[in-house]
Amino acid sequence: MAFLKVDNMIINTTYIAAVRLEGQDAFGEEKVSLLIAIPTFPLNQQEKTSTTSTNFYQYEWVEFHGFAAIALQDYFSSFNNVIDLMPQNNRRVLSNSKEYLGS
Repeated sequence: MAFLKVDNMIINTTYIAAVRLEGQDAFGEEKVSLLIAIPTFPLNQQEKTSTTSTNFYQYEWVEFHGFAAIALQDYFSSFNNVIDLMPQNNRRVLSNSKEYLGS
């Protein structure tokens, strides 16, 4: 578990369900969206034991623009924080594609 401080918001990375590295918005500013899973707790004992209540999280997209978005892009693009399964500059992938294309 780690915490990220972005502007005046501190986010527990345990609750980040998804990240959209969206590039630029309509105004030319960088944009990143985080899907945050917000835990919801049953209000009474009956809700706790109910088997039909399986949704323990509420999800909400939070958007960041400008410098905050750039900082988040850097964080989520770092090989220290995220494993990239489809690297664009992977030599093995590039050499295999050249062999496939007959280059």
